[in-house]
Amino acid sequence: MHTTAFELSNPQSLYDPSGNGYSHVADVRSGSRLLFIAGQGGEQASGALSPVFADQARQALANLELALSSKGAGLEHVCKLTLLIVDHSQARLQQWVEAVDHAWGQALKPTCTLIPVPRLALDGMLIEVDAVAALPVSSQGR
Repeated sequence: MHTTAFELSNPQSLYDPSGNGYSHVADVRSGSRLLFIAGQGGEQASGALSPVFADQARQALANLELALSSKGAGLEHVCKLTLLIVDHSQARLQQWVEAVDHAWGQALKPTCTLIPVPRLALDGMLIEVDAVAALPVSSQGR
């Protein structure tokens, strides 16, 4: 039995994406328990949004962790992210990568698609990240 539900990899025939905070491939094992987490923004529990992108990026990841933990999962179970950034720029990408590096440490990062957008659901919202997490079959407790 596998202790992880997926394997992340970066084929040598593709460029190394680690500097941009993601991996190319997530191979999810058959029978894994999947969690689909709705887009998490940078809002605090009160609904307050910092006007600073880096703060919202960190808070969005904290919110993602809270959503995952409600189902017995953590960031280590995330195999896929979709990232929406308002007014995307190289500076915002670097701030996102710093937040991801802090959250995941030295581990390979989940696969990720970044989509620049002109606006998100709430006024002042600068980032939204949704996730797919895969847990081993042995993690069936809910």
